Amino acid sequence: MVRLFDYSIIRLFDYSIIRKVRTIFVSMKVAIIGGGAAGFFAAINCKENYPDAYVVIYEKTKKVLSKVAISGGGRCNVCNGETSIATLSKAYPRGGRKLKKIFKEFSTKDTFDWFQKRGVKLYTQEDNRVFPTSNDSQTIIDCFLKQIKAKGIPLEFSHSVQKLVKTEKGIKLQFKDPNQSDKSFDKVILACGGSPKRAGMSWLEELGHEIVDPVPSLFTFNMPNENITSLMGVVAPNAMVKIEGIKLQSEGPLLITHWGMSGPAILKLSAFGARLLHELDYKFKAIVNWVNVNAQNDIVEMLESYIKDSPDKQLHNIKPYKIPERLWLFLLNKIDLPKDKKWRELGKKSVNKMVNILAHDVYEISGKTTFKEEFVTSGGVSLNSIDFQKMRSKKIEGLYLAGEMINVDGITGGYNFQAAWTTGFIAAKLL
Repeated sequence: MVRLFDYSIIRLFDYSIIRKVRTIFVSMKVAIIGGGAAGFFAAINCKENYPDAYVVIYEKTKKVLSKVAISGGGRCNVCNGETSIATLSKAYPRGGRKLKKIFKEFSTKDTFDWFQKRGVKLYTQEDNRVFPTSNDSQTIIDCFLKQIKAKGIPLEFSHSVQKLVKTEKGIKLQFKDPNQSDKSFDKVILACGGSPKRAGMSWLEELGHEIVDPVPSLFTFNMPNENITSLMGVVAPNAMVKIEGIKLQSEGPLLITHWGMSGPAILKLSAFGARLLHELDYKFKAIVNWVNVNAQNDIVEMLESYIKDSPDKQLHNIKPYKIPERLWLFLLNKIDLPKDKKWRELGKKSVNKMVNILAHDVYEISGKTTFKEEFVTSGGVSLNSIDFQKMRSKKIEGLYLAGEMINVDGITGGYNFQAAWTTGFIAAKLL
């Protein structure tokens, strides 16, 4: 913003007067729509980039940072510890190529440094997820609230924006509540979060933005007709899961729940297969390789070594690849092999049964489960409608977008928050 006022003529006046003059004559007015992760991050960085600007956050509900609060089981998975931009960008089924370019400006290391400099200590787990050392999401929330208070950024609750109107001087906000008067701003950053339905983004479509139909991402698999749900709480530490008939697979820990399957392997698969699985109406077959060994000959050799080295041990006493005991007993029962049968009593047919159940166990999926406020969507404002290097709308001058409302989403592990921090940081430059 060009400074049009010569402060030297009022140097003898009280500084409070100077502040008022700066507000009247030179301040840029910036509205942040959305009190979530991307919204707060954009607001704070915007104020740091333009100290003289008037920056305000409008939140449609009566609470803010709800996803931050529940992320990571209430610990807040701030980001991922991966520092290679090439590897990091591959964690995004949609938007990875675009993010790869702007990660050069603000990536996971920058996120780590940003929070540390503001008094939030972080640590990286063995699985590369990053959390505050307090293991409490409130630490992140308190950091944001402290920052906006210190920088004088107002937070307006219960302000639902229903329309943006482009004017000669900027953008006018019209609120859903008729008692709330229209507000005009020079710049607007949209960080409203994802919408489960296309209708929730109709107001953006009316402005000329292309909208990609939103569908759920990061969901668990429902198995209402499978007995494996009796193993609720069991974790296979290194499984590989495929979708029958589709070239789609993922690997990692797999959690058995009372409704089906979850864990990183399933959530990752649901993210990359979000649109395909939606087309299948979430009815398909999942093929589970419980030991994540592709070469079945290797599994055969392992089993034959048990027969040779421990012939008199019972089947339940040796768990191939150290899979959980309850799971191993379940699989033995599924192929009709008694747990007290001795390894030397196995014939070729029984060994083949074991190999098949370990590497190619099939389950019928019927439905999905998402986590209410923690849902992630595939879809939103198309990347074709955004100048991604600046996070600027190609349709409306002075309008910027950040966070989950754009068609970018990542797998579980702190990647979605990283996308929020990066896009919010870039948008806050208001270039």
